[in-house]
Amino acid sequence: MKKPFLLAALLGLLLSWPVAAQTRRTVFGWQIWPEAQAEVALPTGNDYFLVALRGQSLTDNNGYNDPNRVLGFDERRLTVGYEHFWNEHWSIGATAAYISAYNTYVLLPEVLLRHRSSVGPLTFGQRLSLERVIPGANGATARTNARLRLDLEKIVPLGSLSIRPRLSYEAATHVRLLRSNTDADERTIDFTSLRGEVGVRLSPLLDVTPWVAYQTQYSFGLARYDVNGSVIEPAGRANAVSPVVGLEVRFTFLNGQDAATRQQLPTQH
Repeated sequence: MKKPFLLAALLGLLLSWPVAAQTRRTVFGWQIWPEAQAEVALPTGNDYFLVALRGQSLTDNNGYNDPNRVLGFDERRLTVGYEHFWNEHWSIGATAAYISAYNTYVLLPEVLLRHRSSVGPLTFGQRLSLERVIPGANGATARTNARLRLDLEKIVPLGSLSIRPRLSYEAATHVRLLRSNTDADERTIDFTSLRGEVGVRLSPLLDVTPWVAYQTQYSFGLARYDVNGSVIEPAGRANAVSPVVGLEVRFTFLNGQDAATRQQLPTQH
């Protein structure tokens, strides 16, 4: 089961690699993503219930003043999730997110399959998921996305605490069974994210994880014209790059579980 995951990831990397001569690349300012999480251990095995609240701020929103901004955030996300562990390597779960921004909202249900195993001194993780974008009245177009994430991490004990350096790569693609001639052209891979982090487990009940990421949206850009109607930039591939810095704070409620023997939830759910 691991081999199909890896082949899909390698294919995504090759298809999403930009070709300098054919690709229009735009780099935006930093985004800031603070997030508070609560992980509730359930009585059976390593199963858990998760609640997460995230705010997202854009540092270059061109002075746009959204009257619905809350605590200075351009976007707000509330996520709930559940995950069931079959054994120490395999788990299955589901999440549901409510995302609000700029007078609209999106619902985002997702089902996921996760595999974790040891590679020498490291833990190698694979996460495959399918999500459905359900927009509000003024939201985006409804669509289904498939996501694949690969990550490597290591837990390093340091006295009474431990740190968790981790590197992950994620790719997403639009999934549709039927396509008409009137549909807009799309890239094979729509989105990628390369993320690095160093989580700190301050106690069995509290984790703090600062992280940075390099995210890219892949699309086909329209042609650009000057005032005389002459083409100054032809239509073609367009990559929109956004660097992100984030901080996750997770509170764990063990409910009688033994923190020493319980398999801990990955830092990036």
